[in-house]
Amino acid sequence: MNKLKIGVLGCANIAKRNVIPAILEIEGLELIAVASRAQEKADEYAGLFNCEAIEGYQKLIERKDIGAIYMSLPTGLHEEWVVKALEAGKHLLVEKSLAMNYASAQRMVTLAKEKGLLIMENFMFLYHGQHQFVKDLIAKGEIGEIRCFRSSFGFPPLDAANFRYDKVLGGGALLDAAAYTIRVSQLFLGDDIKVQGASLNNEGEEVDIYGGGFLKNSNGSFADVAFGFDNFYQCNYEIWGSEGKITAKRAFTPGVNFTPIITLEKQSEQFDYEVDAENHFVNILNEFRRCVVENDMPNKYAEILNQARLIQEFRDKAND
Repeated sequence: MNKLKIGVLGCANIAKRNVIPAILEIEGLELIAVASRAQEKADEYAGLFNCEAIEGYQKLIERKDIGAIYMSLPTGLHEEWVVKALEAGKHLLVEKSLAMNYASAQRMVTLAKEKGLLIMENFMFLYHGQHQFVKDLIAKGEIGEIRCFRSSFGFPPLDAANFRYDKVLGGGALLDAAAYTIRVSQLFLGDDIKVQGASLNNEGEEVDIYGGGFLKNSNGSFADVAFGFDNFYQCNYEIWGSEGKITAKRAFTPGVNFTPIITLEKQSEQFDYEVDAENHFVNILNEFRRCVVENDMPNKYAEILNQARLIQEFRDKAND
């Protein structure tokens, strides 16, 4: 098996906790190096994961022995470094949200197409089997026709120094927690959904810290989404149908050893289904490698652009 040699650009916590350990689990991937702006940070990560430490992002991008990059930088830095990486011929898996706005997403995707390179947004939760289990229940007619989709993702305040409170770096709940609820709405209602109404609330911060929105597809099915950085913890979705309801209680952040419970309610009956624990970081990395090997990229481009369109619509509606 030819291994896809990968470098990590940025020393974010998600890289250390989840993505790099997942890279090391996959036979078809080989971790070459990790880059940080600070040599000390690069050394720390390299020591943990037995790879090379590089000071400076450009040096990693210029490496000839690296074919792909996992980028864990804040959204506000993505376009600059995505463009540089694509110009250097690297495939990219980039943390969500990929882009600050729709125009930025278009520029990055257009360049990726021109270069024949993969660019993929790291919505790892999509690759957990619990969502396919839910889709199978729907396909079997267990809840009849979908009437309403509701999703919530929010958590208590973060540390004040967290980049998510920095507007320049792409902070704000819309580009973070809301992105999950918007993305999962497409999974169940389709790509043609449009934002009908939206609210973003700052509460004195320079970025939005909580909000909600209403989206609708061409069939009239709709999504109600809520999110925030200043909330009681929620991480779920429910699908209300003409004959029943399905609830996923840990939709976006199930741990590697966590067994999700999917609840199906039908009139006076309730069924709780245990779904196998999975590492969705391993799953998305396997999908990333498959797309590179098979040159299967158009769907990922389309996913990026549709997500960016909806986030742009959300912001525009909230600012009306």
